[in-house]
Amino acid sequence: YDRRVRVDQSAMPWAALARVQVPGTSRCTAFLIDPRTAVTAAHCLYSRPLGRIVPASAVHVLVGYVQGAAIHRVAASLATYPGYQPGGTAPDIAVIRFAEPAASPDRVLALVDAPAPPGTPLVLGGYGQDRNEVLTVDAACSVQGYAATAQGAALVHDCAGTHGTSGAPLLARVQDGPWGVAGLQVAARAGGGGIAVPAAAIRFMLAR
Repeated sequence: YDRRVRVDQSAMPWAALARVQVPGTSRCTAFLIDPRTAVTAAHCLYSRPLGRIVPASAVHVLVGYVQGAAIHRVAASLATYPGYQPGGTAPDIAVIRFAEPAASPDRVLALVDAPAPPGTPLVLGGYGQDRNEVLTVDAACSVQGYAATAQGAALVHDCAGTHGTSGAPLLARVQDGPWGVAGLQVAARAGGGGIAVPAAAIRFMLAR
């Protein structure tokens, strides 16, 4: 049973999501935190043949992508968490900046202020490899807990996703307020669910 469904990408919070494409390397998901800035998983921008993060000019961000239609931006600059290498100890976070806005100020997502405790309802939307032309969403999942990893604390969840959802935001809602980013999807777990970098690590990187 697949819980993922399509959503209206003209409505928030989905309007803040994007498909990230690096030709010949990867296809992932990202989200806007301001009109000129997107966040994704660093491994999505890493080229194994090159042994490094690809040049900014190779990174294409397609905001609101649906079957070929999107706001298209090429990255002007890239930043990963200091010391990032696949399998290393640095969190799997990348920040993409654009020369021109990719959205209006009301089409961005904020990071949650405090860690989402176990049991917190979550929503995960992304461009999975099996349906990568449309955004699909699992709106029936939650925080399972936190685990210590070589990259620091990881948020463990039971949301459904496939390859391609890396870089997607795990969204939580505080009472009846707006959606906020509780974590950044970076890996699937055997048997279902996945692992995310908590919002606190993203906030720390952005503040550096």
